[in-house]
Amino acid sequence: KNFLLFLLLFSALAISCTNNAQKISQQEMINKISVIDSLVNDCGIPALQLVYHEKFNDVCVVSVPDSASFMDNDVTANSIFQAASLSKPVFAYIVMKMVDNGEIDLDKPIAEYTDIDRFEDKEQACKLTARMVLSHKSGLPNWAAGPSSEEWPTSIISFKYPADSCFSYSGEGYAFLQRAVEAIRHSTLDEIARKEVFEPFDMPTTSYRWLPQYDTLALPGFNRDSENRGTGRHPRENCAYTLRTNAVEYSRFVTALMEGKGLSKQSHKEMLTPQVHAIRYADEHRDCDSTIYWCIGIGSVKPSDAAAPKYYWHWGDNGNFKALFIFRPEDRSSVVYFTDSAKGHDIVTPILQQFFGETLPSVIGSTTDLTQYGIINQTFMNMPHTGLNSIKAGISLR
Repeated sequence: KNFLLFLLLFSALAISCTNNAQKISQQEMINKISVIDSLVNDCGIPALQLVYHEKFNDVCVVSVPDSASFMDNDVTANSIFQAASLSKPVFAYIVMKMVDNGEIDLDKPIAEYTDIDRFEDKEQACKLTARMVLSHKSGLPNWAAGPSSEEWPTSIISFKYPADSCFSYSGEGYAFLQRAVEAIRHSTLDEIARKEVFEPFDMPTTSYRWLPQYDTLALPGFNRDSENRGTGRHPRENCAYTLRTNAVEYSRFVTALMEGKGLSKQSHKEMLTPQVHAIRYADEHRDCDSTIYWCIGIGSVKPSDAAAPKYYWHWGDNGNFKALFIFRPEDRSSVVYFTDSAKGHDIVTPILQQFFGETLPSVIGSTTDLTQYGIINQTFMNMPHTGLNSIKAGISLR
């Protein structure tokens, strides 16, 4: 029944496309979805949502392994996942809209908009700008303390490196900029996001805070031993990690980001321009380091012989929730996926090889340290896949 539903929806989608649009082969897409389903089954990931966007086509996959009888929740295209660090690009987009409105300056000290009471080194703190924070050049640690802990709001922030000296991934910097944004707007983060992103892009169940409908829609996260660790409610809105959403809604944002909807041409170009060479470990060079750069709020892959990045991406990792998006401006294609499992990044390489057909996924994998988990790779590329098994949904039109 699920297989037939996929074919019928796919046919309707193909007919609706213009003559100039690139048509997706039905059999090719069925094969790709079958590979995804096998990955989810073989890795024991409790649930996956994935949306593939190609010009006017949107394919939504919801996969649950045959072994997921321990799941108490029905998994659908409406199920809600923790987005983890996919919270950051949404916030960066909001900041760029504020730049367009003249409310904030990327290169003006954030200390001119909010206090720096938590910083140990006030002189360094006064140098921090929105550009430094959004491109992870703040020199700050990821967190001064666990961001969901009681002590975090008053914990002392110490610099790891001088401000604007190097790439250093930091949620703490984003949270500092969040306080400035909220002070400028006299509103909460979620109120601002709803006005600037969620409502314009039809994302009604996406939020930085817990919504009432999450009582039934939010999925629990599972560790690597497939133990249910709960939905994990966060004590406060945080632009770096507390977003919850689903793949269909978040894909709408990614498409808007890719196309620059809601932004001036200048701000869109600025957001996609590399700001810093994102070398993860200064004392341990990796092959991928030569191609990874950070832009305003998102990572990019820029081949050495290219004038501009070929791909833009961001990962999300809240422990038992893993997520990823990547888009390629050249053909306006993108992939967004969410999982409720600590194993969710184990399948990055084969999934992206399916949709982009390049060695790029190994770059992403190296950057997110997925190799320590033994990423599945070419083994799956050589497997025959003929059925959809536990695919629960085929295509979601928007």
